[in-house]
Amino acid sequence: MLDFLHQDKDPATGKVMRRVRSFVLREGRLTDGQRKALQTLWPRYGLERGQGALDPLAVFGRDAPRVLEIGYGMGQSLAAMAEAAPEQDFIGIEVHRPGVGALLLEIQERGLSNLRSYCDDAVDILKLCVPDASLERVQLYFPDPWHKKKHHKRRIVQPDWVTLVHRKLAPGGVLHMATDWQDYAEHMIAVMNNAQGFTNTAGPGAFAPRPAWRPETKFERRGEKLGHGVWDLLFEKSPLAVEPES
Repeated sequence: MLDFLHQDKDPATGKVMRRVRSFVLREGRLTDGQRKALQTLWPRYGLERGQGALDPLAVFGRDAPRVLEIGYGMGQSLAAMAEAAPEQDFIGIEVHRPGVGALLLEIQERGLSNLRSYCDDAVDILKLCVPDASLERVQLYFPDPWHKKKHHKRRIVQPDWVTLVHRKLAPGGVLHMATDWQDYAEHMIAVMNNAQGFTNTAGPGAFAPRPAWRPETKFERRGEKLGHGVWDLLFEKSPLAVEPES
């Protein structure tokens, strides 16, 4: 777990190669249940970057439509989606171990066979472990908005990231993002408007209503009571899209 903490070194200089990441590890305290889940359930439901490219037959015992969620928090929403769609397989990526432990408990309690998790950097996992054109949907719900202007470079939604996601989506696959920060929503749609090979399912420049597959979270309901907005963006990869040159 947490393979990304072992940073790679430049083969020429031997120096550690650092890059701007979209997260900071401020790990909270693990509960006894979460700690036990990481010890006993991770070997069964956890995925490691060291395993290389994901083999769906080995992991799930089938080759079904796959959904990838980046930054699932404590995992209740992702587990609910997996439970509601047994015909699909779900993969989560989360860097915070309390959230991973909580998801493992949800998998066990719900008896889910179609949900697995990485505890790692999502960008690295996309590059190293997710085969091209293999995902039906990529989900990014309520990522850290990095609201200070000097931190906007840390936002995960950037042109290079969108190009990477495009490569991993199957033709007709969907990138679904949601945020409760209007400034970040506007940033997202500006990036997507300039991305090649995507079509806004809600129409040019428009935000989408929350689709049925995204459960409404307690955090979201609380925000709505306080008058906060929520913006969903759904962009479909063109069935005839040509991958941009990297």
